[in-house]
Amino acid sequence: MTDAGSPYASWTDRDPFTIRAGSGVSLHSAGGEQVLLCRVVYEPGATVALHAHPEAEQVMFVAEGEVEMTIAGETRVLRAGDVAVVTRGLEHELRSGPGCTFFEALAPVPLDHVEDPERDLVLGPDGGAGHVQR
Repeated sequence: MTDAGSPYASWTDRDPFTIRAGSGVSLHSAGGEQVLLCRVVYEPGATVALHAHPEAEQVMFVAEGEVEMTIAGETRVLRAGDVAVVTRGLEHELRSGPGCTFFEALAPVPLDHVEDPERDLVLGPDGGAGHVQR
């Protein structure tokens, strides 16, 4: 976000942060009390191993490229325009041979997807009380 606490932001002038060291996956994030929006970029060959978000639901929209995704044992190749929903606690993994960019919304806000909470979150009266740690 550009100004701490402002409801307006831009990712244009910011470098993304790497969510898992050495994974080839980076993202920008912005959120509020209940939902987080991320733009996620997978470099060619990037993989995120099998994992789950026990407390957060994830909805993905593929913007470009392609990613192979396995959710609860079912595998699909997702391309631009495709959507996937990963409900709370479902194991999933992703790999992208050619690379891809997707947007994801997560709720409640998982703080491991937020580089700088003071800059990247706009909080209301709850002060982020519903956010989850991993």
